[in-house]
Amino acid sequence: MGEFELVIVGGGLAGLCAAVEAGEQGADVLLLEKEEDIGGSSVLSGRYMAFAGTNMQQDQGMEDSSSTLVEDMLEVGGRVNDEKLVAAYGELQLDTYNWLVDHGIHFLSIQAVSGHSVPRGHTIDSHQAIQALYGHAAALPNVTIAVNSPVSRLGRGETGQVDQVYYEQVGKPQAAYADKGVVLTSGGFSHSKELLGHFAPHLKRTIRIGGPGNKGEGIKMAWEHGAWMRDIPYLSGTYGFHPTAEGPEKSQALAFYKGAIILNQKGKRFVNESLSYKLLGNAALREEEDSTYQIWDQTVMDQSVPGDKLYDFDKLLKKGLIKKADNLQELAALIGISPEALQLTVTEYNEGIEKGEDAFGRNTLTHHFGEPTQIRTAPFYAFETKVAMLATYAGLSVNPRAEVLNPYGEPVPGLFAAGEIAGGFHGAGYMTGSSLGKAAIFGRVAVKSALGKTLTKQ
Repeated sequence: MGEFELVIVGGGLAGLCAAVEAGEQGADVLLLEKEEDIGGSSVLSGRYMAFAGTNMQQDQGMEDSSSTLVEDMLEVGGRVNDEKLVAAYGELQLDTYNWLVDHGIHFLSIQAVSGHSVPRGHTIDSHQAIQALYGHAAALPNVTIAVNSPVSRLGRGETGQVDQVYYEQVGKPQAAYADKGVVLTSGGFSHSKELLGHFAPHLKRTIRIGGPGNKGEGIKMAWEHGAWMRDIPYLSGTYGFHPTAEGPEKSQALAFYKGAIILNQKGKRFVNESLSYKLLGNAALREEEDSTYQIWDQTVMDQSVPGDKLYDFDKLLKKGLIKKADNLQELAALIGISPEALQLTVTEYNEGIEKGEDAFGRNTLTHHFGEPTQIRTAPFYAFETKVAMLATYAGLSVNPRAEVLNPYGEPVPGLFAAGEIAGGFHGAGYMTGSSLGKAAIFGRVAVKSALGKTLTKQ
């Protein structure tokens, strides 16, 4: 049995941040990734990280703070998320942003995205970020990284601490001893028909596009040792994906956060478009048909952001995924809905904007940011949209030290968790960028807790 101080299970953003932190702390580390490539669901994300008070915001004259970030997270989460976890995020987020910059992660721009009252969605190239962290981890002599190494079970020693990891490598059974504990960063269960069937049968109509390795094995392994779960009642899909996202390219557009409206196949609005796209997904799944449509005009189209995964509308237009027409009647014909219904809906929306009395209560673009505009300027655009199961955002109960908890709120000795596998953080909604943010923050926290270090604060 190989002997290490820490064993990290999962090689996405949380696992790599944990590996780099542990290696730089001088610990002997084994990181196990079951897939052939490092990265997991992190490379499929929207590529945003939620940080406040950064130098990028200051350079653009934006005023933001950790307290505002925390309040937004709690409000978006319906205040059923764990306040202590969210507070820890707020306390540690700026330090982690600077740590990522120091470790070669390139932050490219800032956008206003779901759940933010000020623009704080810091964009990254997720492949660049993963490779930068992987390069740092692989260069450390005390960090061992093994791919194609699925973990099957965890074991406890005589002290009762989780300190044994059983896995395969090249098809051969292996075992590792973790003196300081095991850090689970193995993702969620978006590709587990079994677990989704148990916990989220209401999501059976979603398209499945999460990381292929996200089948919930880490959660099951933690259950065996008494772990509790959080946020299961709030499992939701993600709104904004084109039907072709089931294929190799995960095309999506969030034009509604720039001013588009969302319609069902009867040509009618059914939701306040400024809500978290998890809540928009819930609303869309209550409609009779699987597909809905985002509708907008040239005013919104002019806000296309080149290279942005969520807002590069021009790229989607060139691919033929966005439909374009000179008037609403032609646009309705292109997408197969009633021209009269579309015209009536747009007219009513425009009148509501003018009067400040929107039928669905919309008075911002996203959360508390931005002002909606009327849909009047030709040409007009439509994007067929579905709800996708991208990430589960529910999982193991943890405390602010990233210790996995049992049903009585007590730590399971030697067991830590970070990233998508950890629940309790998002609650009933979702703020864009908080998933990658918490992965980086609590990946590092888990290591420091396991090694008995003081948690770094701003």
